[in-house]
Amino acid sequence: MSHNIQVDISYEQDYQIRVGQGLQKEFLSFCADRYTPDKIVVVIDEKVQRLHERKVQVLCEEYFQDVLTLTVPEGEASKSMEQWKRLVDQILEYGVERNTPLLAVGGGVTGDLAGYVASSVLRGIPLLHMPTTLLAMVDSSIGGKTGVNHSTGKNLVGAFNQPEAVFMDLDFLQTLEQTEWITGMAEILKYGAIRDPDIFGKLAELVKQPLEPSEEWQQVISQSAQIKTDIVQEDTLEAGKRAYLNFGHTFGHALEKVAGYGSLAHGEAVFAGMIAATYYSKQLGAPVDDIQFEAFLPLYKRQIQALPTNIQALNTAMRTDKKVKNNTVQLVLLKEWASPYIQPCNDLSKLEKVWQYTLSQFT
Repeated sequence: MSHNIQVDISYEQDYQIRVGQGLQKEFLSFCADRYTPDKIVVVIDEKVQRLHERKVQVLCEEYFQDVLTLTVPEGEASKSMEQWKRLVDQILEYGVERNTPLLAVGGGVTGDLAGYVASSVLRGIPLLHMPTTLLAMVDSSIGGKTGVNHSTGKNLVGAFNQPEAVFMDLDFLQTLEQTEWITGMAEILKYGAIRDPDIFGKLAELVKQPLEPSEEWQQVISQSAQIKTDIVQEDTLEAGKRAYLNFGHTFGHALEKVAGYGSLAHGEAVFAGMIAATYYSKQLGAPVDDIQFEAFLPLYKRQIQALPTNIQALNTAMRTDKKVKNNTVQLVLLKEWASPYIQPCNDLSKLEKVWQYTLSQFT
């Protein structure tokens, strides 16, 4: 005779996202309401540390008595088990408690890595995000996905770990290089494709102006963050609709892997991946065309040195994507703009024409 016990546990965690310029008071007020003032761990991108060390240090020291600052080398190569272990070792040697917050300051690499570290130390310490790149603000700091890359694929080791708050201070964007602005635009364009096509026109106007923080950029960043938040709230653990956020990413991840992690920026790969996904959607009968990306293609072509051209290797890399089910690649395609769906593909030879078209756009 068996006995059933129902365990009802929610993995969802409510948190706020602040978007604006000069968010020091909001950050300090949040910390004072939530944490004791003894310690905080800051995991910060080494380039951001060079540019904003004093700002971050003074901010933390205004409330916390002891600040442990750990830097992360620039680039995708830092999303590794080696860097994860280094940070975990240093934090445990420093001595933290389960209510000691970890503040991640940097772009997507730093946020993904630091988020996984926070989920691991003492089986979880509080995580705060302070994204400093456009891509991190509109995408990676929201939704709780954390992790590192593995030799067999991108983001294959990690955990869902929701932050306790996200502080998107646009002042950090004042030192952002143009290449990073362009890299981040890919994720905004993704929201245009899967949820609100009006974003294409808004962004096309913004790229005609100098790339710098402005009220218009704040509105687009807030709109993008809201779209991702809405989708994540519907599907926290990516059991359904959240997969739509992977539009262009399965193609993009394959490009990143074959090129060698760090050789091709994530946003650059995703932009190419969206052209591929849009083209394939059109081949399957959808009334979509990559003309929506034309205003941005010259920007990406100027900064992408070369895309890998070995189509067999690209298809092989797609099979290692973490969303593969029953040896079948799951592609996010479009029925029309703002109407994404999942298309299983177990015969990757069908994608040869898609890859050929996509690669031709960057030559």
